[in-house]
Amino acid sequence: MIKIDSHQHFWKFDKVRDAWIDSTMSVIQHDFMPEDLEQILEKQLIDGCIAVQADQSEAETEFLLDLAKKHDFIKGVVGWVDLRADDIGKRLEHFKDFKKLKGFRHVLQGEADRALMLNPQFTKGISALKPHDFTYDILIFPDQLGYTHQFVKTFGGHRFVIDHIAKPDIKNKNIEKWANGIRAIAKNENVWCKVSGMITEADWYNWVLVDFEPYLDIVFEAFGTKRVMFGSDWPVCNVAGGYQQMLSVVKNYTAKLSVDEQAMFWGQNAIDFYKLDLNS
Repeated sequence: MIKIDSHQHFWKFDKVRDAWIDSTMSVIQHDFMPEDLEQILEKQLIDGCIAVQADQSEAETEFLLDLAKKHDFIKGVVGWVDLRADDIGKRLEHFKDFKKLKGFRHVLQGEADRALMLNPQFTKGISALKPHDFTYDILIFPDQLGYTHQFVKTFGGHRFVIDHIAKPDIKNKNIEKWANGIRAIAKNENVWCKVSGMITEADWYNWVLVDFEPYLDIVFEAFGTKRVMFGSDWPVCNVAGGYQQMLSVVKNYTAKLSVDEQAMFWGQNAIDFYKLDLNS
């Protein structure tokens, strides 16, 4: 069984650029580089990963691509590009020749305009992704699920993936509105879901395995086993335990799946979604 971590980050910590990593997250206020992750992946018998942008700049995309070039275990990169730029077509032409660049992401969860994904200039940029077969990672909070449903319905031919199961409020056991939004989005067969980052939405210091089961039930029922994939959200997951703790949640839940379903979840779905070349 091939295992792929579909969602993790690298950075050289900068307190100004990375201001979102505040004092409550001091455990991750330092550098996290491929050498740090590689030993973790080896220990957990995970064959490769997808490096995802954490900063809104093309410099971030170039940084991740350079790391991917130097480290074979980084199988793909989800970068950032200004989707609202007038020259978006030119920028995508520039990036199309980087074989490990699989798609892009924008930190929609942090935008004051909660419906930014419906902005005409933004959707124009999304339209420009398809000719190059680039994917798009959707990073949102539950209050944006309705807007996101409108968004994905507009682009039936694009490949989208919801990051971190859309960050439900697991800590306070809020589930109903999130569940309705997830179920609606999942009806669009071009949308997938990363089972990632969940422990950071729970009580960081007191969560237990059963806290996640209702949310995972809904995700697996809504998307099915062919459109879900494992992601650690390392090193962000360290604020609520660490890689092993995140892994324990997912291993516990997926143990009931068939061998074929587990193979899809742990690796094959990520390979298919991002069209990974495992030999590069």
